[in-house]
Amino acid sequence: MIKILLTLTLLLATFATGPAKAKDDGNELDALRTRLSTEWLLVKNDRMRKIRTYARLEDGKRYRSFKVEAVLETRMEPLARVLLDFENYPKWFWKTHEARLLRKDSATEYFVYMTHDAPYGLPDRDTVLKATVEPQGKGRPYVLLKTTAVPDMIPAKPPLVRVVAEEMTIRFWPLPNNQVQMQVEGYFDPGGVVPPWAANLVQRTAPYAVMLAMQRIANEAEYRLSRDPLPFPVYNTENLP
Repeated sequence: MIKILLTLTLLLATFATGPAKAKDDGNELDALRTRLSTEWLLVKNDRMRKIRTYARLEDGKRYRSFKVEAVLETRMEPLARVLLDFENYPKWFWKTHEARLLRKDSATEYFVYMTHDAPYGLPDRDTVLKATVEPQGKGRPYVLLKTTAVPDMIPAKPPLVRVVAEEMTIRFWPLPNNQVQMQVEGYFDPGGVVPPWAANLVQRTAPYAVMLAMQRIANEAEYRLSRDPLPFPVYNTENLP
């Protein structure tokens, strides 16, 4: 909130100086644009649930990038199982109708197809993602999951509109007392024509909603009590390498 107020103050000061300082105003506007493109602005801070979401507008991108930081009440194993259980993403991931594994190239590389419900009046979207996992290791306590859109991997499926960019970097690592720290950064371009109100709705709502849903699903017995082996080792604080 403080950052937003400072931004508004600077904008008001810029436009209140009048034409005599046009050159200086231009410099101030340039500086403001630079700051907005490099700093994360807080969107939501849920202290009770320990979730913070951020956004920033970067040069060369149609929409804002996003970041989410959260502390989840779970352990590493159930969270990893949730993230790798692609077929069940419709149970919790934002506005997802369908999710299925297209191809598994190795224990750490997957190709996934998903369809998403778009805001009212817009055609639904589909996406093809490549997901790559870097497991924990000596000196690296976190699991790193990267996803990137590969829109041309399979033919388009009208009337669905193919998502042209969906880049995410997900890090999660163990904390004491059966908690997990998670940090997600990403960018999403749904393709086609999207009005500003729809883009803003998704930007404000989706990152927070996904993190809330992830907390819920990771504590379901299906994942919390499972003893099925994971495709790569996962460690908690008591057994980190």
